[in-house]
Amino acid sequence: MGRVFLVGAGPGDPGLLTLKAKSVLERADVVVYDRLVSQPILHIAPDTAEMIYVGKSTDHHTLPQREIDALLVQKAKAGHTVVRLKGGDPFIFGRGAEEAEALRAHGVPYEVVPGVSSVTAAPAYAGIPLTHRTLAAGFHVVTGHECLQSTGTPWELLARSSQTVVILMGMGNLREIADRLVQFGRAGDTPVAVVHMGTTPEQETVVGTLESIADIVAQRGIEPPAVIVVGDVVKLHSLLHWFDPRSTSHDEHVVRAGATSL
Repeated sequence: MGRVFLVGAGPGDPGLLTLKAKSVLERADVVVYDRLVSQPILHIAPDTAEMIYVGKSTDHHTLPQREIDALLVQKAKAGHTVVRLKGGDPFIFGRGAEEAEALRAHGVPYEVVPGVSSVTAAPAYAGIPLTHRTLAAGFHVVTGHECLQSTGTPWELLARSSQTVVILMGMGNLREIADRLVQFGRAGDTPVAVVHMGTTPEQETVVGTLESIADIVAQRGIEPPAVIVVGDVVKLHSLLHWFDPRSTSHDEHVVRAGATSL
C-alpha cells in the first residue's frame, strides 16, 4: 500500500510553496495536478514521476471528481507515493475533503499538506490587508461558483457586515454578486478590487465600487482566475501596493525559487 499526500501548491509564486510540500513532491512516484499549479513547482517532481493532469475550468473538467478519487485510490493501492497537487490550499474550495473521504473509505493512508491560499495571498500581493484595526476586524470567504445558487448563502450578513468579503471563482457572476450585495444592503459605493493571477508575473489589479466594478472589469478584459475583495480595506491598495509583476527581480526570483531555493 502506498500513501497519498493532499498538497497545497500555493497561489502561483513558487516561492510560496511550503518546505513540507517541496519535500513530499521530491519523492513522488505519481503527481496528480490541477490547472493552476505553476510549472516551476511541477519541475520539482522527479523526472521519473508519472505526471497526470486533471485540471478543471468553468466549462471543462478533464476528469469527473469521482474518477479523480478512483485514480488516487488505484495508484496508492499499487504501492505508489502519490501527490495530489492543488492550487492554493487543498481544504479551501479544493475538494480536498471529498478526496480524503474517498481515501478513508478505501483504507488508503493519506496526509494533508496545507498551502498558502489565494484568499489571503492575492490581496496581500495587491497591497490589500483583509483586516485592519480601523477598517475591518475580520473577513468572510465565499465561492462565486455556488453562492448565487445556494439557498444557504447568508447574503444579508455579507451585505450588512462591516467586514471584508473575499470571493473566489466569482468572475463569471461578478455583476450578479455585486448587485446582490447592494440589494441586501451594502452601499453601492463600497470599494471593490479584482486581483487577476495574484502573486504571478501576470498579476493585474483593478479597483472600483460595487456599482462600477463589473463594467470596469469588462472594459479592461480581465478574465479568471481572479480574487474579488469587497470592503473599505481596498482603499489601502493605492498606498500599500508593493508588488511589481513586471520587475526583473521577481522574474529572477520565480526561476531561482523553482530551481533551487525552495
